[in-house]
Amino acid sequence: MTLFDQFAEYLAAGGHGIMLPLLAIAFALWYAIGARWSLLRRGSNRNVRVLLSRYERGAGGKVDGVLDAAVVRGLSLRGQRPRDLRRVLDDAFAGHRRAVRRHRVLIGTLVAIAPLLGLLGTVNGMIVTFDSLADMALFTQGGGIAAGISTALYTTQMGLAVAIPGYLAKGVLDRRQAQIEMDLAQLRDILVATSRPVPAPVAPSTD
Repeated sequence: MTLFDQFAEYLAAGGHGIMLPLLAIAFALWYAIGARWSLLRRGSNRNVRVLLSRYERGAGGKVDGVLDAAVVRGLSLRGQRPRDLRRVLDDAFAGHRRAVRRHRVLIGTLVAIAPLLGLLGTVNGMIVTFDSLADMALFTQGGGIAAGISTALYTTQMGLAVAIPGYLAKGVLDRRQAQIEMDLAQLRDILVATSRPVPAPVAPSTD
């Protein structure tokens, strides 16, 4: 039996009404995980203080990641000496915070839906099974009890096979997001603490 035949049998056993949405969820889930993974590139592995010092000395190297870009942007803004640097940095880093949170809700939703959809397939399979028992159709053309049990087991298995790896990947990505957000907050605090005070404007003389 070829791989295609096995896949077709798998679909037939699970029922197209449940298996195809589960496959679509699996595709969307791993696409979102891949996109979120690429957005959560921190850049350099150095801590914030070391990274900031290197960019201040012009030895930062190529900008490759969220934190690298934030350091370069933060140094540029600090050099402009705005009156409220903290607020300016919060506005500047807002785009980075939005980027590292992108697809998070979608992934969580798909991970939650997959086992529920598998459970729906289980319920459908049990309905087929009990219908067959009621008709005493152990060996009907449609498969009877055996088909119902297969539908129940295959869809449950597929739902869990989609949800469990997705849940694990979501945990890893959420930890990366939390670390980047913490680094951005630390970077903002360091830049504010090391900024030179802006001289107060001189009031015009009334003489």
